[in-house]
Amino acid sequence: MTTEAKVRALALALPEATEAPHFEATSFRIRKKIFATLGERALPLVVKLRPDQQAMMTETQPGTFTAIPGHWGRAGWTSVAIAVADAATIRHALTLAYCNVAPKKLAAALQGPGTAAP
Repeated sequence: MTTEAKVRALALALPEATEAPHFEATSFRIRKKIFATLGERALPLVVKLRPDQQAMMTETQPGTFTAIPGHWGRAGWTSVAIAVADAATIRHALTLAYCNVAPKKLAAALQGPGTAAP
């Protein structure tokens, strides 16, 4: 189980990540692009995955990851049940989301030399 404070700390630990309001939630951004939101009423954590990443996560961990209904879900936005996910799983989901929207140089630096983009 991971708390909202821990999720916030994990998101803000990513290079140049910032926090800003987004409707009734908090968004985490890299250079003004949202990679995750926290605190929406029924969806405490939502991350921006690619559709293939979303499919893998929802198939392998259906109790933890769920596609958002409608257009947003088809675009890869995925809810994460922080009440059941451990910190490593949340860190992984946030890192994928961050790399999906971050400039290539930042994403590459985060992944390390010789690693492919997620």
